[in-house]
Amino acid sequence: MRLQIKSLIAVASLVAVIATGCSGNKKNSADVAGSTTLETVTDADIRGQWYIENIVFNDSDYVRPDETIHSVRQYISFEDSTYFIQTNCNTISGTYTIKGDSITLGDGAMTEMACDDMSVEDALRRILPDISTIDVQNDSVVRLNGSTPAECILLRKAFERK
Repeated sequence: MRLQIKSLIAVASLVAVIATGCSGNKKNSADVAGSTTLETVTDADIRGQWYIENIVFNDSDYVRPDETIHSVRQYISFEDSTYFIQTNCNTISGTYTIKGDSITLGDGAMTEMACDDMSVEDALRRILPDISTIDVQNDSVVRLNGSTPAECILLRKAFERK
C-alpha cells in the first residue's frame, strides 16, 4: 500500500512539474506561438526619396544608372499613395499600395522625351509591371522584387545633406 501511495505521489509530482513547465509565463508562450505561426506583417514604410542603384532582370541583364549617366542621380520618391521616378531625362509617376510586404505599382504617366541614353527608362518600363514585394533593410536599402527571384530594383535611401 505504501508503495502505491509513493508511486501515486511521484506520478502526481511529475504531472505537476510538466504542467507548470508548459504553462509558464504568458509572454514567453506568446513568443513561442508567434515563432511557429504566421504573424501579421506591418506595412512596409518606404516614404521618401530613394536613389536607383540597380535594375536587375538576371545575372547578365541589368542596368546601373550611375554607370550610364554619371552626373544625374536617378531616383524614386514615394509619398502618400503616389510614386514619382526621375531618370536622366524622363519622369514616371503613378499610384502605389502596400499591404505587408506586398506592393502594387499602378499605371501612371510617363514623359517621352528622346534622350541619348534610354536604358534606364526602357528597363523601368519593362520591370515596373512585375514588381510585387518589398524587402527593407536597415531603413536605408529597399529591394523591389519582381516576378522571378532575380528580378528587382535595388534602391538606396537619399539622405538630406546638412
